[in-house]
Amino acid sequence: MKLEQLRALQAVVTAGTFRGASVAMHKSQPAVSQLVRALENEIGLTLISRDNYRPTLTPAGEIFYRKAHALLQQMQELSNLAEKLSGQQEPEITLSVTATCPLSPLLEVIGKVGRTFSATDIRLNTDVMGGSAEKLMSGKAQVIIATLDGLSLDIVEAIPYTCINIVPVARPNYGPVRKSGLLSATDMADYVQVIVTGTGQGSFEQTRDVLPNSLRWTVSDFAAKKEIILAGMGWGGMPEHLVRKELDTGELTQLEIPEFPLRRSHIHAIRRRDHAFGVVASELWLGLSNDRPLPL
Repeated sequence: MKLEQLRALQAVVTAGTFRGASVAMHKSQPAVSQLVRALENEIGLTLISRDNYRPTLTPAGEIFYRKAHALLQQMQELSNLAEKLSGQQEPEITLSVTATCPLSPLLEVIGKVGRTFSATDIRLNTDVMGGSAEKLMSGKAQVIIATLDGLSLDIVEAIPYTCINIVPVARPNYGPVRKSGLLSATDMADYVQVIVTGTGQGSFEQTRDVLPNSLRWTVSDFAAKKEIILAGMGWGGMPEHLVRKELDTGELTQLEIPEFPLRRSHIHAIRRRDHAFGVVASELWLGLSNDRPLPL
């Protein structure tokens, strides 16, 4: 029994298909299938049922996989520990933060890590929608601050970090605001909804709150979106902390749209379970674990 065979089994279960497992393991589909088949032949058990469109664990496979999954986690923890004990400071680490999350609580943690490990280049990226998740899964970021949407807890480790409110806003003199009562999607169809496009390639698409059949302008960041809304040229959902001042002064007003209610978004600090972490990435994770901001 080899670790690579157990990893192949885990990849099939997590991805739900042999093709998805091959992508995750950077191997051909026949190679992944052969690893699982070799494991089954060695232990004399059928672990994966291939009778349906998607492979599923057999009853024996369910029991075997629970133990295998625990073993793989322990092996990764040992690998992480060995990497940490080696004391090798990474030349570079990357942290990706969803653009809806306030940066100020993070800066103290990042600054402390940067001062302690001054030889490491810390790259802080701001990403939108599924961009952070895509960077984590592709290995382009060691840690992300984002939602868990599209990510499996079998693959990632996550700790709650903060919560933010997404509220639909517009200028008080913008067209739909002058209508009384609730505004339906039909009422909003003739007005420009400003949306922010994701920074990923679509692997973790997370578009939300886009009203159907509405006029749309697409921008690359929330700063541009806010400027357009403040100019009275459209409306859109904004993280509440980015427009709190304008809501308090009356420069912006919150819209009442049943199809777009105030949404509370749960943000987590996330890292992959199957990747080894050096001393700097581990220290950053520890800092994020200990210094989580209060919910907004």
